[in-house]
Amino acid sequence: MVDVTEKSPTVRSATATGFVHCSPAVVRALRAGDVPKGDAFAVARIAGIAGAKRCAELLPLAHVIGVHGAAVDLDLTDEGVRVAATVRTADRTGVEMEALTAVSVAALALLDMVKGLDKHTWIGEVRLEAKTGGKSGEWRRTGEA
Repeated sequence: MVDVTEKSPTVRSATATGFVHCSPAVVRALRAGDVPKGDAFAVARIAGIAGAKRCAELLPLAHVIGVHGAAVDLDLTDEGVRVAATVRTADRTGVEMEALTAVSVAALALLDMVKGLDKHTWIGEVRLEAKTGGKSGEWRRTGEA
């Protein structure tokens, strides 16, 4: 584990995205609010926020840091659901892993909510989109690389 004791706390944020690929039948059920397990979007949002807060429990070398803000947004498209999470802190290390964990857990929760409708539902394209703060400053994904 990297020792961050001597670093000063700074305001930091990170945004990650992912995509839950769904069949047309699952998309219809999500649009109609007809998912048998209940409100899939509410469950996914709460699961993603909980995931961000528990990141250090899941990743053995991640630092325990204060998650001071976490937002999970879900955008339903004809192909599935785009998941985006932004996590903020004022701490000694960044929240990139927290944002990625939030997206991953939200996507897993959504898949769990709809798997009874279609077992072919799958998760992809989980990636960091942007980060701010800290020694390396701002970074934003450009292009598809």
